[in-house]
Amino acid sequence: MSLKLINRDYVPDGNGGVAVASDGDELVGEALFRLTARRGSFPFLPQLGSRMHLLRRERPSEWDSLALQYAVEALEDMEGVQVTGAAVRRDGDGLLVTVELLWQGATLPVEVRLEG
Repeated sequence: MSLKLINRDYVPDGNGGVAVASDGDELVGEALFRLTARRGSFPFLPQLGSRMHLLRRERPSEWDSLALQYAVEALEDMEGVQVTGAAVRRDGDGLLVTVELLWQGATLPVEVRLEG
């Protein structure tokens, strides 16, 4: 069981508590955590996280293929999840990365904002 997050804030349940994530929400939350955490930043779990932050150093023509590669790498340990695509676009001073996941026959989009 995990608690539901939206925009890095816990979601109230309407009864003074915090909403619990459903299976799909929990999966998206786990994927979002893995995609936003910098790979290598956890000393005891060096393979946890992604290299998405490196996209800003690359040419825009390479963003989509690198985002796909980084997403597959970050989510490879998540059982039952398949990364089916990734797209990157400029968003103000940063980048917005949309990663498409396939889970139990359903497509789940996960958006990661990389600040400039």
